[in-house]
Amino acid sequence: MANLAPPDRSTLAYLGPQGTFTEQALYTQPDLAGMDLRPAPSIPDVFRQVIAGEVDLGFAAIENSIEGSVNITQDTLAFDADLLIQREVVISIQLNLMVAAGTTLADIDRVVSFPHASAQCRGWLAEHLPGAEVHASNSTADAARMIAESPDRRTAAIAPGRAAEVYGLDVLAADIEDHPENQTRFVLVAADGIPAPTGHDKTSLVVFQRADRPGSLLGILQEFAARSLNLTRLESRPTRQGLGNYCFLMDVEGHIVDELVADCLRNLHMKHGEVKFLGSYPAAGSKGETVRRQASESSQSADDWLAELRTRIQD
Repeated sequence: MANLAPPDRSTLAYLGPQGTFTEQALYTQPDLAGMDLRPAPSIPDVFRQVIAGEVDLGFAAIENSIEGSVNITQDTLAFDADLLIQREVVISIQLNLMVAAGTTLADIDRVVSFPHASAQCRGWLAEHLPGAEVHASNSTADAARMIAESPDRRTAAIAPGRAAEVYGLDVLAADIEDHPENQTRFVLVAADGIPAPTGHDKTSLVVFQRADRPGSLLGILQEFAARSLNLTRLESRPTRQGLGNYCFLMDVEGHIVDELVADCLRNLHMKHGEVKFLGSYPAAGSKGETVRRQASESSQSADDWLAELRTRIQD
């Protein structure tokens, strides 16, 4: 099985401050948690530090199972930065309403959090704090930090439990997310390098159409269908070049070293428009290690079989 640890890399920027879900996701990866971790004030700054060479790696949320894509991450990778995804990490999300000591639910008329987090608690907020104003912060932990630095019994933050520990806040209500099966996907990015195939991989790309014409999307999708390649994500995004001008962000099972994946990308680039390659990397999932091990064993078995056949070649 391939080694998933990034080679010769020791510094990593992530969305801070301490106590964010991003930090929580990082700590599920022992090799990443042991690096020199540097909190950044925003997701764009995470990527800026990688591009500028100030850090080796960046780590940011890219997708939530309830609210969909984190657009600032998607757009930065698609349009503003030439970075390659090295790994994906998926964690379950549990959200809490936290306050300064002594605050009661009746005191609160303002809730602060990262927009994706507050949106995941709409139902709970409508039922328990129907009159409260909802304000945006740069991150869930930043909302908690602001309350800790300027205690205000009118204001609550929505953040992970770790943020309450870090900033000394009381959890007034736990598990306030509207959907219990709530997960967020994070990506690890670097300025260069494509991880070796593991047998359980994913390839991400952006396809920019040459022209907006009938059947253009169908033509793109047929390239995958013709090769029995499974798309795990398909999303359209405006290209910033005028109304009606869209590109397609895609995740496909497989690695660019796989001939079918490579052939598909070649045809997309040749026939359908510009293709931006965002990376081939180990896919997340509870069964990932098993799939990778089985793929490695199958590959070794196939190599042994082929080697035995070649011994029969006559001189």
